[in-house]
Amino acid sequence: MRRVVITGLGAVTPIGNDVETFWNHLIEGKNGIGPLTHFDTENYRVKIAAEVKDFDASLYMDKNFIRKNDLFCHYAMAAAVQAVEDSGIEGTIDSDRFGVYFGSGIGGLNTISEEVVKLKEKGPRKVSPYFITMLIANMAAGNIAIRYQAQGPCLPVTTACATSTNAVGEAYRAIRHGYADAIIAGGSEAAITPIALAGFTNCMALCTHNDPSCASVPFDKRRSGFVMGEGSGALVLEEYEHAKARGAEIYAELCGYGSTCDAYHVTAPHPEAIASSRAIADAVAESGLDTDKIYINAHGTSTPMNDKTETIAIKKALGEKAERALISSSKSMTGHMLGAAGAVEAIVATLALKNGMVPPTINYQEPDPDCDLDYVPNKARKAEIELALSTSLGFGGHNGCLALKKVVD
Repeated sequence: MRRVVITGLGAVTPIGNDVETFWNHLIEGKNGIGPLTHFDTENYRVKIAAEVKDFDASLYMDKNFIRKNDLFCHYAMAAAVQAVEDSGIEGTIDSDRFGVYFGSGIGGLNTISEEVVKLKEKGPRKVSPYFITMLIANMAAGNIAIRYQAQGPCLPVTTACATSTNAVGEAYRAIRHGYADAIIAGGSEAAITPIALAGFTNCMALCTHNDPSCASVPFDKRRSGFVMGEGSGALVLEEYEHAKARGAEIYAELCGYGSTCDAYHVTAPHPEAIASSRAIADAVAESGLDTDKIYINAHGTSTPMNDKTETIAIKKALGEKAERALISSSKSMTGHMLGAAGAVEAIVATLALKNGMVPPTINYQEPDPDCDLDYVPNKARKAEIELALSTSLGFGGHNGCLALKKVVD
């Protein structure tokens, strides 16, 4: 099997629109949650979100692209451009060996919302001719491939909250098995819209406490629902020998991937964490590492059921090692970025491994007996990490886990 490494990173998040800013704010424990500004929330129970701030799309794409694409594509392109530039891979790879695996949990929801209003108020002739291409979730992948003439495998992934973990994991497998030499992988979401906020609120998924300091509190006894986030994360995955031959900087080796389904309920996780624990165990087994020095960037949504069952999953997968693992949830700062969450959190796991620094779970105050592991509360911690994991557990029962280690020749 071929080895797969990470050579480029890109991020647009509620706590920074580039990787360096994002990482620094993450380690500082900066809270990206605040009053929702995208639209008037007067009639909504939920009035907060983790919005991307001061985003300038023109830094990464021209006005024509901006006009013809939804915000989720703007975020995706920005993260992809950052990652490709960071990797230095452009011009060093054959087009037919270069791929894109980029997903979105929802796609162009802003566009859908706006065009439906036009249809109702002004009639069918006023619907944008770009409506379809702006809304379909594959367009992030398609546009990135066009930008970089990546003519190899190009797949969108849509597995709700596990979307971009699965995108990265399936890209890893494609390179590992020889179908591509490098793939831009990740996910994007821009779903903080009136209809999405109403829908998530009414299905009892969101926290309705409108205090940013106690809204997203993963693994804390006070947790009551997640906070909507948005943005994008992108990673350039590359076959090790290809990266080495061109002298690329390597962040980490992607060394394991687990993908399972609860096959239980459309929103609730299986209470016994049967399949989710297996996704983690599979990733760890494939890594080939037997170590106690483990960091887990947990899914950690701050919902009552997820955090409890994820704790069970970690214990089942790691056994006694779970007690010594360092675990944190960056959603305490970014909110839940939905289809972008997995890729952004894979970046967190990558940088934690590389820098020997574990970001905190902020706003943690009240321990829960059901969540009794080390969640690195409130303050970043220096640590020697040998294995980093990133887990995602999505609506529909989709479970994904990525495993990373340092590169050893």
